[in-house]
Amino acid sequence: MVFGRKNNLFGGSDGGGERWAILCLLIETCKLNDVEPYAYLRDMLQRMVDGLLPWKGSPAGLAAGTA
Repeated sequence: MVFGRKNNLFGGSDGGGERWAILCLLIETCKLNDVEPYAYLRDMLQRMVDGLLPWKGSPAGLAAGTA
């Protein structure tokens, strides 16, 4: 894999390097499965935003004031 050879030098920290590796893994996996990476990542992030923001509702039992 030659993805971001020089960019990998600027992760900033160990955590940044791990996040970069995860992103590269997702992109390469998309390519291997003939899925357009930008569309997949955009859809995945949009689903996370739609389902995880507090004003979108919360899972049963986790609503404020029920504990």
